[in-house]
Amino acid sequence: MQRPECQPPLKNPKRRTIVVTSDVTLLRLFMQGVIMALFPAFAEEGGQKLEKPPKDLDWLNNKSFQIGDALSLHSRFLENTSEQLNNRQARDYDSTEEESGDTTHRRKKSEKKKKKKHKKKSRRHSESSASIFPSDLKREEETKSQQDALLASRFCWLEDFLSSTEQPFCVDRKPDPANWTYKSLYRGDVARYKRKGSSSLGVDARTQEISWEESDTKKKQKGRDSKRAADRYFSTVCRLLLRSELPVPVLPGCPAPNEASALSSASFLPLIDNEGERKGGQTGDSVQRSSVDPLNVYDSSTSLWRQGKGQQDQQIPDTHTNRESFGLMTGRTEEFNRQLREQPTDTQLWIQFIRYQDELNAAVFGGEEEQTGGESAERRRSSYRVVLEKKLSIAERAINANPVCIELQLERLWICQELWEPAVLAKEWKKLVFLHPNSAPLWREYLLFTQSYFSNFTVSKVNSAYGKCLSTLSAVRDGSMLSHPALPRTEEEMLDIFVQQCHFLRQSGHSEKAVSLFQAMIDFTFFKPDSVRKLTTKQQVEFFEPFWDSGEARVGEFGAKGWKTWMHQQERGGWLQPNAEEEEEEEDEDEEEVKDRSQPRWRVWLQVESTREFAHWLPWRPDKAKGQSEEDCEDPDRQVLFDDIGPSLICLSSAELQLCLLLHFLSFLGLPVDPVLSGIPCLPGLLLENLCLLTQGNKPQHPLTWYDLPEHGADSVGHMTTLQGARKCAGLGKMGEKFVTNVLNMILAVLPAHHKGVLSLSWIQYEKLKVQRYLCNSNKKCLRTQGKRSKQVVKRLLKEPENRSSLVLWREYAHLEWMLGNQDEARKVLSTASALDGSKGLSSRALCELCLLWSQLEVEKAEAERDGRHIDVTASPAVCILTRLTEGTSSFSSSTQTLSPVSILKARRSYEQSLIANLSALENLCGLQSREKGIEDVLRLRSLVGCYALFQYLTVNIQAANAVYTQARDRVDALYHTLTLEQKQGSSSEARRFAADPSSTSAPQHSIRRLASECEALAVQQACLLRHHNTVSVFPLSMLRETLTSSLVTCSSSAPLWSIYLQVENRYHSAGRARRFFHSVSRDNSSIVPRLFAIVAEQQRKQLVDAAQRSCCHDDALPMLPENGLSNRIRGLFESTSVTKMGAHCPLLWRMYVYFLVSEGKTDKAKGIFYKALQNIPWVKGLYMDAVQLFPENPQEFVDLMTEKEIRLRLPLEELDILLED
Repeated sequence: MQRPECQPPLKNPKRRTIVVTSDVTLLRLFMQGVIMALFPAFAEEGGQKLEKPPKDLDWLNNKSFQIGDALSLHSRFLENTSEQLNNRQARDYDSTEEESGDTTHRRKKSEKKKKKKHKKKSRRHSESSASIFPSDLKREEETKSQQDALLASRFCWLEDFLSSTEQPFCVDRKPDPANWTYKSLYRGDVARYKRKGSSSLGVDARTQEISWEESDTKKKQKGRDSKRAADRYFSTVCRLLLRSELPVPVLPGCPAPNEASALSSASFLPLIDNEGERKGGQTGDSVQRSSVDPLNVYDSSTSLWRQGKGQQDQQIPDTHTNRESFGLMTGRTEEFNRQLREQPTDTQLWIQFIRYQDELNAAVFGGEEEQTGGESAERRRSSYRVVLEKKLSIAERAINANPVCIELQLERLWICQELWEPAVLAKEWKKLVFLHPNSAPLWREYLLFTQSYFSNFTVSKVNSAYGKCLSTLSAVRDGSMLSHPALPRTEEEMLDIFVQQCHFLRQSGHSEKAVSLFQAMIDFTFFKPDSVRKLTTKQQVEFFEPFWDSGEARVGEFGAKGWKTWMHQQERGGWLQPNAEEEEEEEDEDEEEVKDRSQPRWRVWLQVESTREFAHWLPWRPDKAKGQSEEDCEDPDRQVLFDDIGPSLICLSSAELQLCLLLHFLSFLGLPVDPVLSGIPCLPGLLLENLCLLTQGNKPQHPLTWYDLPEHGADSVGHMTTLQGARKCAGLGKMGEKFVTNVLNMILAVLPAHHKGVLSLSWIQYEKLKVQRYLCNSNKKCLRTQGKRSKQVVKRLLKEPENRSSLVLWREYAHLEWMLGNQDEARKVLSTASALDGSKGLSSRALCELCLLWSQLEVEKAEAERDGRHIDVTASPAVCILTRLTEGTSSFSSSTQTLSPVSILKARRSYEQSLIANLSALENLCGLQSREKGIEDVLRLRSLVGCYALFQYLTVNIQAANAVYTQARDRVDALYHTLTLEQKQGSSSEARRFAADPSSTSAPQHSIRRLASECEALAVQQACLLRHHNTVSVFPLSMLRETLTSSLVTCSSSAPLWSIYLQVENRYHSAGRARRFFHSVSRDNSSIVPRLFAIVAEQQRKQLVDAAQRSCCHDDALPMLPENGLSNRIRGLFESTSVTKMGAHCPLLWRMYVYFLVSEGKTDKAKGIFYKALQNIPWVKGLYMDAVQLFPENPQEFVDLMTEKEIRLRLPLEELDILLED
């Protein structure tokens, strides 16, 4: 719609009236004598009415023209024009009065400009108004009639229409392409409003006032200093303010004594004018301040601005917002510099200052990760490099002040990984190790660098580095290296490095070398001749080499008798060969390796490679009875030379470390072991490679006992396969089981009595684990076979004299019978075993554990058979068992007896007194020896608390059971934190004590590990009981969620607790709460376990969302709401975890990342992540096998890469082609 042209205001209204009058006269004359004016030939007939004009003159007559319509249209136009003239005259008069206060010079200038413009516009108007035609008036009338139609189809301003419409609003569905170009509305389309009055609703007119003054325009600011625009919330300066420390406390502090009385009497905080009160006599200024700033929230400059006053020039700061915002960050930097000047030897302060640079960089460039484009990415890279150089400069200053500090040296080398060339970096590492050869933590970091140094990585080079490390530390321990003394806990560190080397060889596929290392260490430790014990480690290794090369049977092989016996026989004149009839080995039937030749080539290679890995993990030895020699070996890599293992042999002096070595070997073979006795792995992230760690706990049929055999995340030897590949067997195969049996039988003969029970327990739990795996696979035939074998092994162990009275072993045997379905037999075993030590009652830790397991099994069975029926408490088998435990009698009969209420009350009283006594004993621990004695009470506390809590749950309610767990956990946690704090404070005194007496050991370390294990066990028991109750009855999740969150803050590496937490949170759409909790735990935690479970939680949520979106039932209600962005969130979690020190070298993380990208269809990105993973974990053979499975286009590329890096390859592709041809 065309807008009517606006007429400019005229200074002389009379002139405009004359013009209009002349126009009306001419139009009237024209309309009266239209024919005369148009056609002079018919002037006489113009005023007459011609009924029938001549036909030959019809072409001169305009029949469409109507005189009446033209006059009515023109009269309306004149009325509108006169109204506009009157309005403009009034505005001109008002503007003239307002401009009367201006200067004369400006008024004259503006008048001249207006006159010039007015003359031009008036000429155009007069010219246009002089030529008005009836067709224009007709068109204007049609336009007015179409206003309503235009409103419904097009967007227009309401002021553009001369008359009101019935539909003043419309829906504009037509897009404006200009918004795509300019990203905003056109400034002419933005409505402006003029405010009438200065009042506002809700404002007290006496004390409050609102100023509606508009800011100066750009035109007014031109010619003078313009003020700097205020920073927006997303600017760098504002981000610095938000992320820095607050200049003032958010919460109010403690009031002064005189203010406290005034505040206590009032029920609210009064908002007063403090400025005026401080000034005292300046009442007028206080009143003015109260009217300008009634809430006292403005500073002095803002208050002056609201009053219309300005500050003096010298009061205006030179640096405006930048200096104020950066001052908060630079203030902390200045504080660091001041402290470091005063304390230059504080190494921890230097390290904090180095890591503070990352926080400073994140505050400055924190928001740029949201930006896209090459410019922002380049800026981030440049800023990151600048920060690295700055951190390097600080580290060099710190090293100059502390030249012997190894932590600062390590921090400097980790910074230089992204600044220096690999060759220069490797040279610096070697130089640092040469200067500090007695530091085991430094050696461990150097070995980790050597493993992940892809450009120079080979298995043989890394294995040689391990040998050099252990031989150097052995020389330091023996005193052979006079330049550097031995440090505390050197033997423990050496054992950890040795175990790390064995796992490195296993992960790279060289299982034979890893097993040979353990065989040699067990012979070197437990079967050492007495004549060489006082020699140095190097001399002992030289004596051990002839035995290794003699070809005699080693640990785990048939007929092995050990190094010591072989030395005695050599001194007596030779070795007696065993009879051939004693050897009962059976030939394995050769099975065809390629079962299905129709499968793709890469799939056949994976199948044969994993099969050979499972069958050939033992080192190959020539059989002298069959006349074999070393040349008869088809695969030379299966033979292990002494040069590969000799430098890695170490001496272990204490019996605890020797037991720890045995438990590490059993765990390497796949047997369950006590994590406290075996020691915490030095680098747990390196050993995580099994998905079972993240999927355990999904056993609804065993809610109270599933945590009995937890998964630890490391694959056992012989089970090298892809990430989602299935195990070949529940155990180690026929040859592997014989090897384990020979090792255990040989070791049990030389161990002390209290260590024999530990190995026997691990053996029985291994048999139970194999039965459990067959139960999960639902293979009944294999289950029956394995059940018979396992029962034979357990019964043979229980027949040993030292095991006949062991309640722990009887408890495991009864649990095995229960798992096999022999519940009556299991009850008989439990009843017989409890009678052995039943008179001790609650004072017996083993009896409490037995009764706890028995009652838990009875509760699980009762819930499975209840079918909604109410169970009498006095007739409950579990309550009967727990009550008999408190009576101290040896009669633990069947669970069919009925209890009296009095006996239940007596049992509750006994539990309460026993728990109070044990908790009080924890508080009375003061000395180191008393703590070591009190730790045994803590060991018994787990089973005692479990029995008492389960008794309260069955007889009272879940709240009573939860109160028992909470009370015990609080005391144990307090003791754990006390010991941890004392260990940190006493590290220097321990070093001095070790220097005075090298034979002293760090006893508190074992105590702290045991306390941490007890805290985790109590938390798992409590969470399992709460989850079980939530499953069988209606109960809010708040108590269970609170228990899990409080436990995971302390035990952040507990996989069972994280599994329960995921099962609880995934039942409801509470992604925000779980994400915040994961972030809070993993933010300040170096463990990788919380980050892995955070990724698993997002992946499970994505599976639910994808299943809901792909559902065909569109009309049904979905259990989950669709959620977008989960793929990007999971990728972000993978990326953020992979840049951490622990996550960068975690095989499970990288393999999960590659699998996730392939499942998303991003094959190219997955391949890029695979090569990125090789830069961090090039030794993991499973990663190469995953690549062959996920990128099957060219398996030759990955096989060649394995050959180049000396990864164990059991089936070359050339041999595979031959097998396929056959």
